[in-house]
Amino acid sequence: MLKLFTDTDCDVTPKVAAEYGYSLISMPYAIDGKTVFPYEDFLEFDPKAFYDQLRGGVLPNTSAISREKYYEIFEPYFVNGDEILYVHFSRAMTATFDAMDQAIADLSEKYPAAKFYEIDTKGITIVSYNIVREVGDMVKAGKTVEEILKWAETEVDKFATYFFADDLKFFKHSGRVSGLAATMGTLLGVRPIICMNEEGKMVSVGKERGRAKAIDRLLAYVDELGEDLKDHRVIIGNADAEEIADEIEARLRAKYEGLTIERISVNPTAGSHCGPNTVGVCFHAKHR
Repeated sequence: MLKLFTDTDCDVTPKVAAEYGYSLISMPYAIDGKTVFPYEDFLEFDPKAFYDQLRGGVLPNTSAISREKYYEIFEPYFVNGDEILYVHFSRAMTATFDAMDQAIADLSEKYPAAKFYEIDTKGITIVSYNIVREVGDMVKAGKTVEEILKWAETEVDKFATYFFADDLKFFKHSGRVSGLAATMGTLLGVRPIICMNEEGKMVSVGKERGRAKAIDRLLAYVDELGEDLKDHRVIIGNADAEEIADEIEARLRAKYEGLTIERISVNPTAGSHCGPNTVGVCFHAKHR
């Protein structure tokens, strides 16, 4: 039996997980020393309330899951001898998968009949969400694990994601940008344009002065790199920045007829790094 897994850093909610039969692994964050597991410690995510906390000065931290927790999550399916497919956020962004690898190695030795497969989406939030959806659609269509893994070999690198943040202090706090870059960006209104590269890392590909130019830059990447846009979802993610997302959606719909556009809120664990007013777009592309 095939058992699907994904995680909350992929922006997947329990509702979307249930649509495809995914089990959802919760990736934690901490505020004032209290660790929170999304959709375990609360049932629905309130992006407005969460990002208002960050606007008020709260700086959350994130942490990895232990080997023991991964063991607990996966063992029942190893016991059953299932095929397990885990579609997850980027290995290059965290040490949590080192703990998972240790658990899977132990479980595989103990229960050799089970098979464990994974797809690294080489991203986080909206690009991971888009790939999770695509994989779920293939499972619904009756594709085998082997067919899905073969698809992932080329297609994972063809989901491009570009985004920007209004305030870089959250990236500074998490070590994602240097202190000087974060300070100067905030003072001058400079917004680095960031993408997820083929190594699964966040990299700055330029910068724009002001929100309007940053939006133009995101849309220019869709124009330049977009491939088979109508055959795949276009995902717009935002960290309580609905007005910016509104503009991006309106401009995409005006330029491209027949797009399937989905709007989602950036999950709180990833949002702890990017902060409020972050907006991004994910689309099928010639390359990342």
